[in-house]
Amino acid sequence: MNLMTIMLQAAPAGQGGGGSIQFLIMMVLIFVVMYFLMIRPQQKKQKELMKFRNALEKGQKIVTAGGIYGTVKEVKEQYVLMEVDNNVTIRVDKSMVMKDSSDLSSQGK
Repeated sequence: MNLMTIMLQAAPAGQGGGGSIQFLIMMVLIFVVMYFLMIRPQQKKQKELMKFRNALEKGQKIVTAGGIYGTVKEVKEQYVLMEVDNNVTIRVDKSMVMKDSSDLSSQGK
């Protein structure tokens, strides 16, 4: 059974289906509000994050999803070599790089 069949069966015979149209309009409005308040902003944020990850370059200060701060030493297609201390380099998957730590230090001032 699809949604239209359920709505037609639920409408009383004397009403003529007016209640089901109101229900349908209300459901569409709820979906539109959910889209503009939740889905669209999340898609925009994901797009900006992908753009940031693709623009990573050597010497940039970053923060990983695990909260590790470091400097980009080398950028590869799938991962980034990140220097966390003098002569301490770790390999981090690009999908785990979350933000530029230089942006964080400017927000604290």
